[in-house]
Amino acid sequence: MLLLTLGTIMLVQAATFATISYYRKQFNEEVSVELTATTIRTLRAALAEIPAEQRADFVHDASQNQWRLWARSLPADASLERRYRHGRGGHEGGPQRPPPPPPDDIRRSLRSFVEALNTRLDDDTRVALSRGPEPRMYISLIEDPGIDENRRYREWLVIPLDRIARPVATPMIIVWLTGMALLLLLSAAFAWHITRPLTRLAKAADQLAAGNPERVQPSGPSETRSLGERFNAMLDTLAESAAVQRTLLAGLPHDLKGPLSRMWLRIEMTDEPALKEGMRQDVQEMQRMIDQFISYVRGSDQGSYHYAPLPLKPWLEERVAAWQQAGSDVRMLHAPAEDLVLHVDELALGRMIDNLITNAFNHGMPPVEISLSEEQHRAVLRVRDHGAGISEERRSEALRPFSRLDEARTRTGSVGLGLALAEMITRAHGGTLVLGDAEGGGLEVTILLPLQRPNAGGSGGTESPNMRQ
Repeated sequence: MLLLTLGTIMLVQAATFATISYYRKQFNEEVSVELTATTIRTLRAALAEIPAEQRADFVHDASQNQWRLWARSLPADASLERRYRHGRGGHEGGPQRPPPPPPDDIRRSLRSFVEALNTRLDDDTRVALSRGPEPRMYISLIEDPGIDENRRYREWLVIPLDRIARPVATPMIIVWLTGMALLLLLSAAFAWHITRPLTRLAKAADQLAAGNPERVQPSGPSETRSLGERFNAMLDTLAESAAVQRTLLAGLPHDLKGPLSRMWLRIEMTDEPALKEGMRQDVQEMQRMIDQFISYVRGSDQGSYHYAPLPLKPWLEERVAAWQQAGSDVRMLHAPAEDLVLHVDELALGRMIDNLITNAFNHGMPPVEISLSEEQHRAVLRVRDHGAGISEERRSEALRPFSRLDEARTRTGSVGLGLALAEMITRAHGGTLVLGDAEGGGLEVTILLPLQRPNAGGSGGTESPNMRQ
């Protein structure tokens, strides 16, 4: 908007200057030149009737000591301007035009006027401009035909030009530049008034995409205010929908606990081994689904997070050891020698690691390998399996809740919340979760979490959503 405003102002100014210059030139040629030519003819006729010894005093008195008479040949510091003929593009011969005067010299502006005046005069009157440090204009009055054409004009009317105001004076330029600056400041203020609500809305949209929705303050013109109000209304609708979803997900497992407990009781009372084993597997799958629902509900409730500094290396090694003691093939490949400290919710982070390991066993192949490193002041946690992996075009789909990739499933009992929960917990800690191909085959989940800043005290280096609010 600023560039558009600046371009418009410059275009209008250029058009204005071009128009003024054109009409000024027309005025000079049609009015000023004609009046000056008539005045010169009248002055020549008047001087012709005055004796030679009285002409200088006459010019001195008539001009109030402004002009004087030069009664000899044209001075060496003056040059005759080329004289253009009517109806032809050519000009009379004569010396070449001297180098142009400096840009701020009045003679530069009067050159075209002198050329037009020489063209208009048809009685052998010539007009010349000085070339010295003092700007003057010379007008021939009485000529002696016996002298060379370039030197024969014996009397010249000398008119000083230092008192003539320049076409564009320095104060006018300053005023013009000041006006331009004021217009640009007003344009910048107007553009800022319009774009500030849009910038806030863009940041709020980024926060919404990152899982940390923030309301905006409607401001600016009516259109941007309406847009802000609608954005807030959308946030309210999304929050209500999320609350209904959490209530549903939290209530459903609770309601199913009673029937599941009765089913377990009936299974134990059954004497038929085949029926008993089949029912036990079905109930176990249902129990896994319920556990996923409960884990997702707890992980999505960021208001219940309790952030605290956590040394990641020993905590992760303890987590891997617990899986190994349970008989699972989980391996810790490598970790940095220096411990990495995060500012996280330990329960949520443990829920994320357990979901990734469980997902690797359910949909991949053991062993599940975990590695820890540091890159650009971030902890990099990688969890990989040796299964078929997930194709690149379906990885974004795999991170959505309740998404099932049938070709990646090898067992039942999943509702599609494992990766979605891990990604949600990662975003809640200001990190990033990326799905990729493991070297040698399989799925590799890379989690990047910001490290706690040095000397951060108890607040840590990662802000929680509660702290943002």
